[in-house]
Amino acid sequence: MTKYTKLFFTLVLVISAFGASAQSGATTSSPYSRYGIGDIDPNWTPQTAGMGGIATATNTISGFATINTINPASYAAIGLTTIDVGAFGSSLKLSRSSLNSEKSTNFRLNHLLFAFPVTKRSAMSFGLQPYSQRGYEYTQTQSNLGTSDPADTNSVNYRYSGEGGLTKAHIGYGFGIGKHLMLGANVSYIFGSMKDYRVTSIPDLYGAFNTRIEQNSSVQGFNYDYGAQFMFNVSDRNVVTFGYSGSAPTKLNIQNSTYVSHFTYGTDGSENLPLDSVVKADNPKSKLKLPSINRFGVSYKMGEKLLIGADYTMGKWSDLSATGDGYETVNQNMKDSKTYNIGAQITPNVNKLNNYWALVDYRFGFMYNQTNLRVNSTDITQYAATFGLGLPLRPSQTSTSYYKINVSAEIGKRGALNNNLVKENYINIRLGFTLNDKWFTRYKFD
Repeated sequence: MTKYTKLFFTLVLVISAFGASAQSGATTSSPYSRYGIGDIDPNWTPQTAGMGGIATATNTISGFATINTINPASYAAIGLTTIDVGAFGSSLKLSRSSLNSEKSTNFRLNHLLFAFPVTKRSAMSFGLQPYSQRGYEYTQTQSNLGTSDPADTNSVNYRYSGEGGLTKAHIGYGFGIGKHLMLGANVSYIFGSMKDYRVTSIPDLYGAFNTRIEQNSSVQGFNYDYGAQFMFNVSDRNVVTFGYSGSAPTKLNIQNSTYVSHFTYGTDGSENLPLDSVVKADNPKSKLKLPSINRFGVSYKMGEKLLIGADYTMGKWSDLSATGDGYETVNQNMKDSKTYNIGAQITPNVNKLNNYWALVDYRFGFMYNQTNLRVNSTDITQYAATFGLGLPLRPSQTSTSYYKINVSAEIGKRGALNNNLVKENYINIRLGFTLNDKWFTRYKFD
C-alpha cells in the first residue's frame, strides 16, 4: 500500500468521523433553512463547486474520471475505479440591519462516493451525500405581553430553533450507446429527521406559565433521477457536450410527532422542571411530495487544457406538499426555483511532468440562484463567485493509482435587509480527496 493510499483511507476515516459528529445536530445556521424541508444541498464536489456548479454536461476532468451524481449519464465515462471523499465548512455572517449582525461556522461530511467500470463504456456508482440541512435559531420579542397596554411592562419572548436534515444514499448506473450518447440513472434512498422548537416565555415574570413545543419530522423513501449526455467532436481533441438530467416527482413517507411541555423560570433565571408531564401527539403518517427538477447544460472541452460550460436548472418547489393535519406548513413560503451556473477549468499542460504547477487544475465560476423561497412577499435570491484548485499527487513510477486533492471556495450572498429579512454573507469551503486506480484487473501469465 502506497503512502498516498494510506493517507487517503486515513482521511476517509477522519472526515467521516468528524462529519458524522457534526451531522448529529445542526449543520447550518441559516434562518432560511426553517422553511420546507430545509436548505437543499446542491451535491457539489469541490471539482463542481470550483467551476460555479456546472455538472450537467461534464464527465471527465483533466483526463480522469470524476463521480458526477448530478448527471448519472457521466458514469459511462468512468474508466478507473474511483473513490471521492470530501468535507464542507462554512463561515456565515447574518445581518438583520446595518448595525446588527452575528457570525457562525459549521463543518460536516460533504460526500463519500465510489464508482467502478463494469464494461469499457459503462460504470456503477454508489455513495452518501446530504439532501437537505436544517439549522436556525432566532428570537422575537413582543412588549406589553402583546396587549399594547403601556402599564404592562412585561414582554413575551418567542424563540424559534431547528436542527437536523435529510441524507441521500444512491446507487447508479451509466452506459454509452455508440460513440456519442451516454445515458444513466440513480435510485436514491432519502432518510433523516428534522426537529423544530418553539418556546413562548415571559422571562421577567416569576412563576409565569411558559410553553415549549417540539415537533419532530421523520422522513424516508425513494427518489429517482436520470440523465443523458450527447457529445460530438468539433476537431480531433475538441468536444462539445450537451447534457440533461432530471428528478421525477416522487413521494416520501413522513410522520410528525409533537411534544408540548410547560415550565417556569426560577428566581435565578434558570428553567425549572416541567409543571406537568409532556403531552405527545403523533400525527397520522403522510406522503411528502418532492418536486420535479430539470437541468440543462452545455460544455466545451479543448483537449485536457480547457473546459468551459453553463447550466440552467428549474425546480418545481411550489409542488412540495404533504397532506393531512400537522403538515400544513411544509409548503409555506415555497416557490419555483431557477439557477444559472457558468464556469471553467484551465490545466496549463498535463504532459509537462517537470513543472508541477502546469499540472494543477485552476477553476473558477459564477452562480445566480432565484431560490425556492418567498419570505415577507419578497423573492429570496442568491449569488456567488467560486474558485478552486485540483492538486495532483505524484504517483510512483510503478503505480497504477492517481491521486488528487481538490479544494474550492464559494463566496456569496443570500437574502436582503429590506422587508424585515436577513442578509447572509458566506464563504463555503469544500475539500476533497480523489483516488483513481485500476482495480479488478485480470492479469495474464505465460
